Amino acid sequence: MSTPALLDEVARYYQGRLARFGPTPAGVDWRDEVSQTIRFDQLLRVIAEPSASVVDLGCGYGALLTHLRRRGFTGGYRGVDIAPAMIAAAVAGAAAGPDGTRPDVVFEQGEAPSAAADYAVASGIFNVRLGHEEAAWQDYVAATIAVLDRAGRRGFAFNCLTAYADPERMRGDLFYADPCRYFDLCRRRYSRHVALLHDYGLW
Repeated sequence: MSTPALLDEVARYYQGRLARFGPTPAGVDWRDEVSQTIRFDQLLRVIAEPSASVVDLGCGYGALLTHLRRRGFTGGYRGVDIAPAMIAAAVAGAAAGPDGTRPDVVFEQGEAPSAAADYAVASGIFNVRLGHEEAAWQDYVAATIAVLDRAGRRGFAFNCLTAYADPERMRGDLFYADPCRYFDLCRRRYSRHVALLHDYGLW
């Protein structure tokens, strides 16, 4: 899959954000809770029923689990993250119960889940490219989408920053994906049923 050096650098970046901002949207590099919530709601459109199980790849401090429960989702949850500090924060958080464990909730460190679920989602994990070459990052994105496909038995969803963003607002350390490229990738490799959502106001 991805090179260890690439993943180690990404893990260090996010652990630095967590150390600075704590288990908050800023701690996983989102602007605020509103934009984080909007993205969560778009990802969850892939899930057909509230009792379905979910793999959350790049789970951070477990914010999606809290969001799922608030929205009435009752299925099992498996959160996966490459950053050890994120997993520690997720386990310690209220989302995993007062003792850090719940029978229907698992947090684990790694690049991929140890077991599949009905659906797999990934929020924000492709955005922070740091200093890596575009081609290397695209390989990482494609390899991770393959992980999502294996992790979600019934479907998967992910988000990216768009290459159609306003040029004056684009940053050199971020990855802006061509939406058509990834629609085509998913259509050719994974399913005849692919939705591209480019209409919810976050670029």
